[in-house]
Amino acid sequence: MMTPELPKEPVGSDAETLLEFPCDFPLKIMGLAQDNLAQEILGVIHQFAPDYNGKNMEMRASSSGKYVSLTCTVNAQSKAQLDDLYRALTSHPLVKVVL
Repeated sequence: MMTPELPKEPVGSDAETLLEFPCDFPLKIMGLAQDNLAQEILGVIHQFAPDYNGKNMEMRASSSGKYVSLTCTVNAQSKAQLDDLYRALTSHPLVKVVL
C-alpha cells in the first residue's frame, strides 16, 4: 500500500476558512501585567483594524495578578487580515498567548 504524499505547505495555509467576511472576530490576548500592555495591544490592532474601538477592550487579571487577558473583538475583513494581526500580536514581546 502506498503512503499518500504529504502536503508541501502546512495544513490549512491555503485552505478556505469557514468564516464569512466581514465578521466580528474575538481575539483573546494574554500577556504580562504591565501598565502599557493595553496601549501596546491597541497600537498593534490599529495597524490592521484601524476602526477598532479600544473602549470595547475587555480586561481581566489572573488570580495571581501576574498576567492580564485582553479580549478584543475586531471587525475582520479577510482571513489575510486576521493572519497578519495574529502574527503581529504573537511576536510582540509583552504577549504570551493569542487565542
